[in-house]
Amino acid sequence: QVQLVESGGGLVQAGGSLRLSCAASGRTFRRYAMGWFRQAPGKEREFVAVISQSGGITYYSDSVKGRFTISRDNAKNTVYLQMNSLKFEDTAVYYCAAGSRNDYDPALYDYWGQGTQVTVSS
Repeated sequence: QVQLVESGGGLVQAGGSLRLSCAASGRTFRRYAMGWFRQAPGKEREFVAVISQSGGITYYSDSVKGRFTISRDNAKNTVYLQMNSLKFEDTAVYYCAAGSRNDYDPALYDYWGQGTQVTVSS
């Protein structure tokens, strides 16, 4: 069982930056690939980024590539999402999730956090 708690969301102007954190409970954090997803009102949950168990492999959606960076600290049981050059269309609730492999499909993730709101004003 893994419990995930996101933090770091908030209101930011377009062009600004935010850093999201996701703290995991338990001693099995390093066994999981960690993903970030987001969901805007009226839209489906979409993939943002994923990082492998060791942190050596990362993937990003085309919409955030070059602006967002995913990282993890297995000693702190925490995964991060550094978001730069934020755009209005990045506004959403951001979720972290733990899964057995790097994947774009949210259905393949086993554990989810409660989400943190990111609002980008234009």
